[in-house]
Amino acid sequence: MRIRGFAPSTPCWVELTASDPDDAAGFYAGLFGWQVEGDRFLLDGNAVAGIGRTRPERSEGWLTYLAAPDLQTTITDVTNAYGRQLTWPEERHGARTAVMADASGAMFGLWQAAGFAGAQLRGEPGTMEWSDLITDDVTAATRFYGSVFGWTLTQEFGSSEWLSEAHDSVAGLITGRYDVRWQPSFQVADTTEAIDRCAGLGGRVISGPVEMGLGSYVEMVDPHGAPFAVTAPVHRPVELNVAYNDIIGMELTYGG
Repeated sequence: MRIRGFAPSTPCWVELTASDPDDAAGFYAGLFGWQVEGDRFLLDGNAVAGIGRTRPERSEGWLTYLAAPDLQTTITDVTNAYGRQLTWPEERHGARTAVMADASGAMFGLWQAAGFAGAQLRGEPGTMEWSDLITDDVTAATRFYGSVFGWTLTQEFGSSEWLSEAHDSVAGLITGRYDVRWQPSFQVADTTEAIDRCAGLGGRVISGPVEMGLGSYVEMVDPHGAPFAVTAPVHRPVELNVAYNDIIGMELTYGG
């Protein structure tokens, strides 16, 4: 599905930094069918993620960016909530960005669009599906992201999710890992096939597949050690029953 914009404070872009971008690009091309053009991964000619070389201020791995219509104001909000600014604002092709850390140290990016809003495709295999915050300090995370972005934490479909001020699902929360970071997940058609493909390309599975919410979820590591996840929809048969009730008339019930 073609995407033309993102609501403020929602994940809009993910970017991989690697010590060997060409080799990393080969892995993701084989896994997701991506091509590389400049500093972007493309799928069917549409930008779906970024790629670049590691720098002193950017260690190897995936970084999730949140849409920030007013970059400087959001930077101030982050630091006022005891987060940190890790890089100066940077002028990018189509955006102005900065790398931040939350109050517990999880790195994320801020993305102020200037002609390029972020991922141009969603909701199909090979595209960014979701991002999860991995942390064991839920209290600190709730305080930080609530203060800066107005998010609240809730339980949906058996997993923890962040909701925006408009009560839309924004991102997930994973605990019990003794780690603090943001992790993106990408949609695939079938997780079993993705597992086999990952292994054949030199990556490995670190957990899963497990059912989380309405999908099958697998955490992986690429050949350079960068963690990420893939998810595929779980199709369940649904049974529709029609009955007549003397009080309310025709009644439809769902099973499955």
